[in-house]
Amino acid sequence: QRLRESGAKERIICQIHKCFGSFNLKNGHFFLMERCARNLTICYICGNLKQTNMKKKAIKLVQGVAFGAILLLSSCHSAYEVTKVEGRMQPIDSTWDANPDADAVALLAPYKAKIDSIMNNVVGTAEMSMDKNAPESLLSNLVADVLREAAVQVLGKPADMGLVNMGGLRNVLTEGPITCGNIYEILPFENSLCVLTLKGKYLSLLFENIAARHGEGVSGVQLKINKEGKLLQAAVAGKPVEDERLYTVATIDYLADGNDGMTALPQAEKRECPDGATLRGLFMDYVKKQTAAGKKITSRIEGRITVEN
Repeated sequence: QRLRESGAKERIICQIHKCFGSFNLKNGHFFLMERCARNLTICYICGNLKQTNMKKKAIKLVQGVAFGAILLLSSCHSAYEVTKVEGRMQPIDSTWDANPDADAVALLAPYKAKIDSIMNNVVGTAEMSMDKNAPESLLSNLVADVLREAAVQVLGKPADMGLVNMGGLRNVLTEGPITCGNIYEILPFENSLCVLTLKGKYLSLLFENIAARHGEGVSGVQLKINKEGKLLQAAVAGKPVEDERLYTVATIDYLADGNDGMTALPQAEKRECPDGATLRGLFMDYVKKQTAAGKKITSRIEGRITVEN
């Protein structure tokens, strides 16, 4: 609405991922660019962040916007140059719905109805509420278990270890009905299953990586760490790690690439990532199978990662 009032003649809307905070389907993150005559306005709306304006040669961008956007604008519009970058925090909440744009609501209505019919579909029931917390949590245990079991399609059996990063879990699984939308809110990214085979010496390094982050979601292993993030003891299925033995780890491609400090994973001897096996899809299938078997979705704390004083 603000863009329209300013006299915008062209608008580009595209989705942008923000690297912090929680993602929710109800408040998508958009990058809005308006070109009007010789002036350019950039708006970036993202979670707790608000928009900025660029008029003539003065650019203001919010905290967190990618510098690639700045470089792109600089290269595509030779008449403009970046002179200043600044930002501020501003909540994006329901107060912005007080005066909805009627034309926008009408335009989106048929799409919203279709999406709602899919996202509101109940696919299972959670026996308890599950959240993520380091060093170990109900939700991270559950998702790591799903990954470990999903390795069956590659190995013919579960992997020795399942691993998911806490940062990839973006919402709480609440007690009661589980909708398709709930699963999208928890796992909004297109992360896919990767089954890695690596030597024990690199598995030990992986355990050190996990300890340094004070815990991640794991399955099939037991770790003892200290408050400083140092690994004290580790075992796979209750047995010490053997340096030259090969172990299998079921994780996501994001971590397999070494992100989130998982520097050991790119050292894998073998990497198999089946097509179309997104973590969200695997979790959805798990929930549906449990439901078909008359079971609720549950999890428990088992001391997979413990912290010694």
